[in-house]
Amino acid sequence: MMTNTQKEAELIARLARQHGVTDGAVMAVLEALRRGGGTMAQFSHVDFGGMSQWSSGMTMVGDMFNDSLKAKLNAIAAELSSHLLDHPAMAHAGSWWPEEFGSPSAAGSQNNMRYAAFPERSRLVIDDHGKMEIYDTGDHRISGVSQSQSTDSTLTFVSQHGVVRVSDLKRVSAT
Repeated sequence: MMTNTQKEAELIARLARQHGVTDGAVMAVLEALRRGGGTMAQFSHVDFGGMSQWSSGMTMVGDMFNDSLKAKLNAIAAELSSHLLDHPAMAHAGSWWPEEFGSPSAAGSQNNMRYAAFPERSRLVIDDHGKMEIYDTGDHRISGVSQSQSTDSTLTFVSQHGVVRVSDLKRVSAT
């Protein structure tokens, strides 16, 4: 009987062969999807022309006019996303947030900043360039995020009460 790790290694190798990219390229997509909660990815790999992003319905590659490369990334990411959603334990293997929080309702990353929301525990975890901070979200149920592209990379979130700035939340822990 094959272990999950063996199945995943076979999936990576098959997708690489099928789409004419390296195993490392598929692994870069998989790791980015894990950081993005299985539904979005941002990463850089030479096989995709450098900086690339994917979420269902939106695909961007470093070589922005290369539609065939976009199609490859879309196919690979869609299958890997489906795999992670079908195997939730693997989706968060090696997760960066505290293990006791479990699986987030929303997670994402961009430009060395990542976040994960845990409404059942009223917590929001943000990792900014390796510095992790945990916030109490009170009765906010985080459902979306927006990141400023300015130098301060400010995050704002959307809850049932509207826009929530991180500065509006109480920080409960920092590392």
